[in-house]
Amino acid sequence: MSLVTIIGFGMFLHCTVVLKGGKWLGRTYCGGGSTIVAPVHDGYVLQKAVSVSPIGGEFLTDCLIKSLESKGVRIRPRYSFKRKEVRPEEFQTVDLDFPNTTESYRLYCQRVIASDIKECVCRAPDTPYDDTSYSNIPMTSYELPDGQTIEIGSDRFKTPDVLFNPSLVKTILGMEGSIDIAATARGLPQMVIESINKCDVDIRRELFSSILLAGGTSSMQQLKERLEKDLLEESPQAARVKVLASGNSTERRFSVWIGGSILASLGSFQQMWFSKSEYEEHGCSYIQRKCP
Repeated sequence: MSLVTIIGFGMFLHCTVVLKGGKWLGRTYCGGGSTIVAPVHDGYVLQKAVSVSPIGGEFLTDCLIKSLESKGVRIRPRYSFKRKEVRPEEFQTVDLDFPNTTESYRLYCQRVIASDIKECVCRAPDTPYDDTSYSNIPMTSYELPDGQTIEIGSDRFKTPDVLFNPSLVKTILGMEGSIDIAATARGLPQMVIESINKCDVDIRRELFSSILLAGGTSSMQQLKERLEKDLLEESPQAARVKVLASGNSTERRFSVWIGGSILASLGSFQQMWFSKSEYEEHGCSYIQRKCP
């Protein structure tokens, strides 16, 4: 059995296991730190066909923050204020001063709020994003923790579409430092097709029909439908494209840790350990070589 999985994973662990019929089928992970397309055939990852993109959920969060800042939206960290009720259902925001708070912690708190905005209002557009088509769409309201209500329009479609068209980064004010990263990245459909085309011809049809989404970013609204639509347009006519995703968003979000716990419980896991000195000598890429 063969399957391609699109996987999004966090910064610390890359260890998603996809099981079907007692066999590992594949993985496509689309999450925090990056996006990985990894075909799996008869329980083995086909390393030569693995495709990686630096664009993941955290990158999309950065895009959304910069887009909102360019429109004058200020995201205040939760620790910098408190709200007290002055009248029934009427609140007043009082500024708090924490002079020793580090800049990194302030940015982290802002990113937590921006990530929630992304998860609540963003959705992958049905068609490739362009400013003309999405300039007049209805606005969506979001209430920030300090009580400020903001209106989000085309950004809720533009930000997710960066996964499909990384060149959109060039149009986002404040993301100039990431243009080089976006220039080398490929869109999600292109990554899947490229990965499948690197596999043997006799398993490609099966891979096209078993594309599994996992990872937190894969839970974004309409992502599954948009990916399937683009793959149908760009894949060979003979291919029967089918994108699969767990209906349980919690399971999809924590698929890395679920997979890691399954792997750690296997008897063969003891052979995968390596020492700190080995890690320092070879770097993080040694994980892929030691635990393919």
